Amino acid sequence: MTNTPFTDNNLSGLSRKDFQKVINEKETDLFILKNKLGMEVAATNYGCALLSIMVPDKNGTYGNVVMGHDSIDHVINSPEPFLSTIIGRYGNRIAKGKFTLYGEEHRLAINNGPNSLHGGPTGFHARVWNATQPDPGTVIFRYLSADGEEGFPGNLKVKVTYRLDDDANALIIEYKATTDKATIVNLTSHGFFNLAGIANPTPTVLDQLVSINADYYVPIDDTSIPTGEILKVEGTPMDFRTAHAVGENIDAPFQQLKNGAGYDHCYVLNKTESGELTLAATCQDPTSGRTMEVYTTENGLQFYTANWLNGFAGAHGATFPARSAVCFEAQCFPDTPNKPHFPSAVLLPGDEYQQITIYKFGVTD
Repeated sequence: MTNTPFTDNNLSGLSRKDFQKVINEKETDLFILKNKLGMEVAATNYGCALLSIMVPDKNGTYGNVVMGHDSIDHVINSPEPFLSTIIGRYGNRIAKGKFTLYGEEHRLAINNGPNSLHGGPTGFHARVWNATQPDPGTVIFRYLSADGEEGFPGNLKVKVTYRLDDDANALIIEYKATTDKATIVNLTSHGFFNLAGIANPTPTVLDQLVSINADYYVPIDDTSIPTGEILKVEGTPMDFRTAHAVGENIDAPFQQLKNGAGYDHCYVLNKTESGELTLAATCQDPTSGRTMEVYTTENGLQFYTANWLNGFAGAHGATFPARSAVCFEAQCFPDTPNKPHFPSAVLLPGDEYQQITIYKFGVTD
Protein backbone atom coordinates (compact mmCIF):
# COMPACT_ATOMS: atom_id res chain seq x y z
CA MET A 1 0.00 0.00 0.00
CA THR A 2 1.04 3.62 -0.41
CA ASN A 3 -0.05 6.81 1.23
CA THR A 4 0.85 10.47 1.32
CA PRO A 5 3.37 11.79 3.87
CA PHE A 6 1.86 11.09 7.24
CA THR A 7 1.90 12.91 10.55
CA ASP A 8 0.59 11.80 13.92
CA ASN A 9 -0.33 15.44 14.52
CA ASN A 10 -4.01 15.02 13.73
CA LEU A 11 -7.24 16.25 15.28
CA SER A 12 -8.35 12.73 16.19
CA GLY A 13 -5.37 12.05 18.44
CA LEU A 14 -4.76 8.68 16.77
CA SER A 15 -1.29 7.23 16.30
CA ARG A 16 -0.25 5.41 13.15
CA LYS A 17 1.84 2.82 15.00
CA ASP A 18 -1.30 1.66 16.82
CA PHE A 19 -2.82 0.63 13.49
CA GLN A 20 0.12 -1.10 11.84
CA LYS A 21 -0.11 -4.88 11.95
CA VAL A 22 0.29 -7.82 9.59
CA ILE A 23 -2.84 -9.99 9.29
CA ASN A 24 -2.80 -12.95 6.93
CA GLU A 25 0.26 -11.46 5.20
CA LYS A 26 -1.51 -8.14 4.61
CA GLU A 27 -0.62 -4.87 6.32
CA THR A 28 -3.10 -2.69 8.16
CA ASP A 29 -2.55 1.04 8.52
CA LEU A 30 -4.08 4.38 9.51
CA PHE A 31 -5.15 6.95 6.92
CA ILE A 32 -5.86 10.59 7.71
CA LEU A 33 -7.93 12.63 5.23
CA LYS A 34 -8.15 16.41 5.37
CA ASN A 35 -9.93 19.03 3.29
CA LYS A 36 -9.24 22.73 2.84
CA LEU A 37 -11.98 23.68 5.33
CA GLY A 38 -10.37 21.84 8.23
CA MET A 39 -12.50 18.69 8.27
CA GLU A 40 -10.58 15.52 9.10
CA VAL A 41 -11.46 11.84 8.71
CA ALA A 42 -9.44 8.92 10.06
CA ALA A 43 -9.89 5.40 8.67
CA THR A 44 -8.12 2.06 8.55
CA ASN A 45 -8.00 -0.52 5.79
CA TYR A 46 -9.29 -3.23 8.14
CA GLY A 47 -12.93 -3.28 7.08
CA CYS A 48 -12.50 0.28 5.76
CA ALA A 49 -13.50 1.27 9.30
CA LEU A 50 -14.12 4.93 9.98
CA LEU A 51 -12.28 5.83 13.20
CA SER A 52 -13.17 9.50 13.54
CA ILE A 53 -14.86 12.34 11.67
CA MET A 54 -13.77 15.69 13.07
CA VAL A 55 -16.11 18.58 12.28
CA PRO A 56 -16.86 21.89 14.08
CA ASP A 57 -19.88 22.75 16.19
CA LYS A 58 -21.67 26.11 16.14
CA ASN A 59 -18.84 27.64 18.20
CA GLY A 60 -16.14 26.33 15.89
CA THR A 61 -15.04 23.60 18.31
CA TYR A 62 -14.04 20.38 16.57
CA GLY A 63 -15.36 17.06 17.82
CA ASN A 64 -15.56 13.46 16.63
CA VAL A 65 -19.06 12.55 15.40
CA VAL A 66 -18.56 8.88 14.47
CA MET A 67 -17.90 5.91 16.75
CA GLY A 68 -14.58 4.17 16.32
CA HIS A 69 -11.57 2.67 18.08
CA ASP A 70 -8.02 3.90 18.74
CA SER A 71 -6.01 0.79 17.78
CA ILE A 72 -6.22 -1.98 15.21
CA ASP A 73 -6.55 -4.62 17.94
CA HIS A 74 -9.59 -2.82 19.32
CA VAL A 75 -11.11 -2.60 15.82
CA ILE A 76 -10.59 -6.33 15.27
CA ASN A 77 -11.97 -7.29 18.68
CA SER A 78 -14.77 -4.72 18.90
CA PRO A 79 -17.91 -5.87 20.73
CA GLU A 80 -19.71 -4.32 17.73
CA PRO A 81 -17.89 -5.94 14.79
CA PHE A 82 -19.65 -3.75 12.23
CA LEU A 83 -18.81 -0.48 14.00
CA SER A 84 -18.51 2.19 11.28
CA THR A 85 -17.18 -0.31 8.70
CA ILE A 86 -17.98 -1.10 5.07
CA ILE A 87 -20.50 -3.94 4.86
CA GLY A 88 -20.63 -6.65 2.18
CA ARG A 89 -21.07 -8.74 0.20
CA TYR A 90 -24.69 -8.25 1.26
CA GLY A 91 -25.60 -5.63 3.84
CA ASN A 92 -28.53 -6.29 6.17
CA ARG A 93 -30.29 -9.65 6.53
CA ILE A 94 -30.96 -12.63 4.31
CA ALA A 95 -33.65 -14.95 5.67
CA LYS A 96 -32.37 -18.28 7.00
CA GLY A 97 -29.04 -17.62 5.33
CA LYS A 98 -30.01 -18.92 1.92
CA PHE A 99 -31.16 -17.73 -1.50
CA THR A 100 -31.59 -19.18 -4.98
CA LEU A 101 -30.02 -17.54 -8.02
CA TYR A 102 -30.73 -18.90 -11.50
CA GLY A 103 -31.84 -22.22 -10.04
CA GLU A 104 -28.85 -22.74 -7.76
CA GLU A 105 -29.27 -22.51 -3.99
CA HIS A 106 -26.56 -20.73 -2.01
CA ARG A 107 -26.14 -21.13 1.73
CA LEU A 108 -24.60 -18.46 3.94
CA ALA A 109 -23.38 -18.34 7.52
CA ILE A 110 -26.09 -17.82 10.15
CA ASN A 111 -24.96 -15.03 12.48
CA ASN A 112 -28.11 -13.19 13.55
CA GLY A 113 -30.81 -15.37 15.07
CA PRO A 114 -31.93 -17.65 12.23
CA ASN A 115 -30.59 -15.29 9.55
CA SER A 116 -27.43 -14.12 7.81
CA LEU A 117 -26.42 -10.54 8.64
CA HIS A 118 -24.06 -8.11 6.87
CA GLY A 119 -22.26 -10.65 4.70
CA GLY A 120 -21.53 -13.07 7.55
CA PRO A 121 -19.02 -13.13 10.43
CA THR A 122 -16.05 -12.77 8.05
CA GLY A 123 -17.67 -10.36 5.62
CA PHE A 124 -16.06 -7.24 4.19
CA HIS A 125 -15.97 -5.62 7.66
CA ALA A 126 -13.43 -8.24 8.80
CA ARG A 127 -11.08 -8.16 5.80
CA VAL A 128 -7.84 -6.29 5.16
CA TRP A 129 -8.31 -4.18 2.03
CA ASN A 130 -5.53 -2.92 -0.22
CA ALA A 131 -5.30 0.85 0.19
CA THR A 132 -3.74 3.81 -1.59
CA GLN A 133 -3.93 7.49 -0.71
CA PRO A 134 -3.41 9.52 -3.90
CA ASP A 135 -3.91 12.90 -2.24
CA PRO A 136 -4.55 14.32 1.26
CA GLY A 137 -8.33 14.14 0.86
CA THR A 138 -8.75 10.70 -0.72
CA VAL A 139 -8.16 7.05 0.13
CA ILE A 140 -9.01 4.19 -2.23
CA PHE A 141 -9.71 0.70 -0.88
CA ARG A 142 -9.73 -2.44 -3.05
CA TYR A 143 -10.69 -6.01 -2.23
CA LEU A 144 -11.14 -9.24 -4.18
CA SER A 145 -13.88 -11.38 -2.66
CA ALA A 146 -13.25 -14.91 -3.88
CA ASP A 147 -15.89 -17.14 -5.42
CA GLY A 148 -17.58 -18.97 -2.54
CA GLU A 149 -16.41 -16.59 0.19
CA GLU A 150 -19.04 -16.69 2.94
CA GLY A 151 -21.17 -18.70 0.49
CA PHE A 152 -21.55 -16.03 -2.19
CA PRO A 153 -20.95 -16.93 -5.84
CA GLY A 154 -18.47 -15.21 -8.16
CA ASN A 155 -15.12 -13.49 -7.82
CA LEU A 156 -16.13 -9.95 -6.90
CA LYS A 157 -13.69 -7.08 -7.43
CA VAL A 158 -14.64 -4.19 -5.15
CA LYS A 159 -13.39 -0.61 -5.06
CA VAL A 160 -14.48 1.83 -2.34
CA THR A 161 -13.28 5.44 -2.36
CA TYR A 162 -13.48 7.84 0.58
CA ARG A 163 -13.10 11.43 -0.56
CA LEU A 164 -13.49 14.77 1.23
CA ASP A 165 -15.05 17.70 -0.59
CA ASP A 166 -12.97 20.88 -0.47
CA ASP A 167 -16.01 23.13 -0.90
CA ALA A 168 -18.11 21.63 1.91
CA ASN A 169 -17.49 19.42 4.92
CA ALA A 170 -18.67 16.29 3.16
CA LEU A 171 -17.45 12.69 3.10
CA ILE A 172 -18.18 11.15 -0.29
CA ILE A 173 -18.21 7.34 -0.48
CA GLU A 174 -18.14 5.82 -3.95
CA TYR A 175 -18.57 2.10 -4.52
CA LYS A 176 -17.82 0.04 -7.64
CA ALA A 177 -17.81 -3.74 -8.15
CA THR A 178 -17.61 -6.29 -10.95
CA THR A 179 -18.06 -10.06 -11.00
CA ASP A 180 -17.17 -13.04 -13.19
CA LYS A 181 -20.33 -14.95 -12.22
CA ALA A 182 -23.90 -13.95 -11.43
CA THR A 183 -24.04 -12.86 -7.80
CA ILE A 184 -25.81 -10.51 -5.41
CA VAL A 185 -24.26 -7.28 -4.14
CA ASN A 186 -25.48 -4.86 -1.51
CA LEU A 187 -22.71 -2.67 -0.12
CA THR A 188 -23.14 -0.01 2.55
CA SER A 189 -21.33 2.04 5.16
CA HIS A 190 -22.37 1.29 8.73
CA GLY A 191 -21.29 4.58 10.29
CA PHE A 192 -22.51 5.06 13.88
CA PHE A 193 -23.04 8.82 14.15
CA ASN A 194 -23.65 11.13 17.09
CA LEU A 195 -23.56 14.83 16.21
CA ALA A 196 -23.21 15.79 19.87
CA GLY A 197 -19.74 14.24 19.74
CA ILE A 198 -18.28 11.04 21.12
CA ALA A 199 -17.76 11.14 24.91
CA ASN A 200 -17.72 9.12 28.13
CA PRO A 201 -20.52 8.34 28.13
CA THR A 202 -21.65 9.29 24.63
CA PRO A 203 -25.10 10.89 25.08
CA THR A 204 -28.19 9.31 23.57
CA VAL A 205 -29.49 10.56 20.25
CA LEU A 206 -33.07 10.73 21.50
CA ASP A 207 -33.19 14.54 21.32
CA GLN A 208 -31.53 14.77 17.91
CA LEU A 209 -33.83 15.78 15.06
CA VAL A 210 -34.10 13.43 12.09
CA SER A 211 -35.95 13.61 8.79
CA ILE A 212 -36.13 10.84 6.17
CA ASN A 213 -37.29 11.53 2.62
CA ALA A 214 -39.55 8.48 2.37
CA ASP A 215 -43.30 7.97 2.15
CA TYR A 216 -42.96 4.20 2.61
CA TYR A 217 -40.92 1.74 4.65
CA VAL A 218 -40.25 -2.01 4.73
CA PRO A 219 -41.95 -3.70 7.73
CA ILE A 220 -40.19 -6.62 9.42
CA ASP A 221 -41.12 -9.74 11.37
CA ASP A 222 -39.83 -10.59 14.85
CA THR A 223 -36.50 -11.79 13.40
CA SER A 224 -36.06 -8.51 11.47
CA ILE A 225 -36.77 -10.08 8.06
CA PRO A 226 -39.06 -8.09 5.71
CA THR A 227 -42.62 -9.34 5.57
CA GLY A 228 -42.63 -8.51 1.85
CA GLU A 229 -44.98 -5.57 2.27
CA ILE A 230 -44.22 -1.93 1.50
CA LEU A 231 -46.25 0.22 3.89
CA LYS A 232 -46.98 3.93 4.23
CA VAL A 233 -45.28 5.79 7.07
CA GLU A 234 -48.25 8.15 7.31
CA GLY A 235 -50.08 7.92 10.60
CA THR A 236 -47.41 5.76 12.25
CA PRO A 237 -44.35 6.31 14.48
CA MET A 238 -42.27 5.45 11.39
CA ASP A 239 -43.03 8.85 9.82
CA PHE A 240 -39.96 11.10 9.57
CA ARG A 241 -41.10 13.11 6.56
CA THR A 242 -40.81 16.19 8.75
CA ALA A 243 -37.96 16.46 11.24
CA HIS A 244 -38.65 15.47 14.82
CA ALA A 245 -36.74 14.05 17.77
CA VAL A 246 -35.62 10.43 17.49
CA GLY A 247 -37.00 9.74 20.96
CA GLU A 248 -40.44 11.23 20.33
CA ASN A 249 -42.01 7.90 19.32
CA ILE A 250 -39.25 5.33 19.70
CA ASP A 251 -40.97 3.56 22.62
CA ALA A 252 -44.50 3.86 21.25
CA PRO A 253 -46.65 0.70 21.55
CA PHE A 254 -46.20 -0.10 17.86
CA GLN A 255 -45.39 -3.63 16.74
CA GLN A 256 -42.71 -2.60 14.25
CA LEU A 257 -40.78 -0.75 16.97
CA LYS A 258 -41.08 -3.78 19.22
CA ASN A 259 -39.75 -6.01 16.43
CA GLY A 260 -36.72 -3.75 15.98
CA ALA A 261 -36.25 -2.87 19.67
CA GLY A 262 -36.52 0.69 18.35
CA TYR A 263 -35.83 1.93 14.84
CA ASP A 264 -34.04 -0.64 12.69
CA HIS A 265 -35.93 -0.41 9.40
CA CYS A 266 -35.32 0.16 5.73
CA TYR A 267 -37.03 3.22 4.27
CA VAL A 268 -38.10 3.35 0.62
CA LEU A 269 -36.57 6.62 -0.54
CA ASN A 270 -38.61 8.98 -2.66
CA LYS A 271 -37.00 9.01 -6.12
CA THR A 272 -38.03 10.41 -9.48
CA GLU A 273 -35.93 7.69 -11.07
CA SER A 274 -33.83 4.84 -9.71
CA GLY A 275 -30.16 5.64 -9.30
CA GLU A 276 -30.41 9.42 -9.03
CA LEU A 277 -28.41 11.12 -6.27
CA THR A 278 -30.95 12.70 -3.91
CA LEU A 279 -31.33 13.86 -0.34
CA ALA A 280 -32.23 10.84 1.80
CA ALA A 281 -32.13 12.11 5.37
CA THR A 282 -31.08 14.92 7.69
CA CYS A 283 -29.96 14.96 11.31
CA GLN A 284 -29.43 17.85 13.71
CA ASP A 285 -28.12 18.06 17.25
CA PRO A 286 -29.84 20.98 18.99
CA THR A 287 -27.07 21.51 21.56
CA SER A 288 -23.94 21.51 19.38
CA GLY A 289 -25.73 22.89 16.34
CA ARG A 290 -24.08 20.26 14.13
CA THR A 291 -26.10 19.03 11.17
CA MET A 292 -25.72 16.17 8.72
CA GLU A 293 -27.33 15.61 5.34
CA VAL A 294 -27.29 12.18 3.71
CA TYR A 295 -27.44 11.88 -0.08
CA THR A 296 -27.46 8.58 -1.97
CA THR A 297 -28.12 6.91 -5.30
CA GLU A 298 -29.60 3.89 -3.50
CA ASN A 299 -33.33 3.09 -3.27
CA GLY A 300 -33.25 2.17 0.41
CA LEU A 301 -31.95 3.65 3.66
CA GLN A 302 -31.69 1.55 6.80
CA PHE A 303 -32.33 3.77 9.81
CA TYR A 304 -30.92 2.21 12.98
CA THR A 305 -30.83 3.80 16.43
CA ALA A 306 -28.05 1.63 17.90
CA ASN A 307 -30.53 -0.22 20.08
CA TRP A 308 -28.09 -3.03 20.87
CA LEU A 309 -25.02 -1.06 21.94
CA ASN A 310 -24.12 -2.00 25.51
CA GLY A 311 -21.79 0.72 26.76
CA PHE A 312 -18.49 -0.77 25.57
CA ALA A 313 -15.41 1.44 25.29
CA GLY A 314 -14.18 3.05 22.08
CA ALA A 315 -11.49 5.56 21.16
CA HIS A 316 -9.82 7.51 23.99
CA GLY A 317 -12.09 6.05 26.69
CA ALA A 318 -15.38 7.05 25.07
CA THR A 319 -18.24 4.69 25.85
CA PHE A 320 -21.17 3.74 23.62
CA PRO A 321 -24.45 3.02 25.46
CA ALA A 322 -27.67 1.88 23.82
CA ARG A 323 -29.26 4.46 21.53
CA SER A 324 -26.19 6.69 21.52
CA ALA A 325 -25.88 6.68 17.72
CA VAL A 326 -27.88 6.88 14.54
CA CYS A 327 -26.99 4.90 11.42
CA PHE A 328 -28.09 5.84 7.91
CA GLU A 329 -27.13 2.83 5.78
CA ALA A 330 -27.81 3.40 2.08
CA GLN A 331 -28.57 0.06 0.46
CA CYS A 332 -30.89 -2.32 -1.34
CA PHE A 333 -33.85 -3.61 0.65
CA PRO A 334 -33.15 -6.43 3.14
CA ASP A 335 -33.65 -10.02 1.97
CA THR A 336 -34.04 -8.85 -1.62
CA PRO A 337 -32.81 -12.19 -3.09
CA ASN A 338 -35.83 -13.87 -1.50
CA LYS A 339 -38.32 -11.14 -2.41
CA PRO A 340 -38.65 -11.14 -6.23
CA HIS A 341 -40.88 -8.03 -6.18
CA PHE A 342 -38.14 -5.95 -4.48
CA PRO A 343 -35.68 -4.07 -6.77
CA SER A 344 -33.00 -6.56 -7.78
CA ALA A 345 -29.58 -6.85 -6.11
CA VAL A 346 -28.23 -9.17 -8.83
CA LEU A 347 -24.93 -8.27 -10.52
CA LEU A 348 -24.03 -10.01 -13.78
CA PRO A 349 -20.67 -10.40 -15.55
CA GLY A 350 -20.06 -7.41 -17.82
CA ASP A 351 -22.09 -5.07 -15.61
CA GLU A 352 -20.78 -2.78 -12.86
CA TYR A 353 -22.28 -2.18 -9.44
CA GLN A 354 -22.15 1.53 -8.65
CA GLN A 355 -23.25 3.54 -5.65
CA ILE A 356 -22.53 7.00 -4.25
CA THR A 357 -23.44 8.08 -0.73
CA ILE A 358 -22.52 11.45 0.79
CA TYR A 359 -22.51 12.52 4.44
CA LYS A 360 -22.43 16.32 4.49
CA PHE A 361 -21.86 18.18 7.76
CA GLY A 362 -22.73 21.72 8.74
CA VAL A 363 -23.94 23.88 11.63
CA THR A 364 -27.05 25.80 12.51
CA ASP A 365 -27.56 28.53 15.10
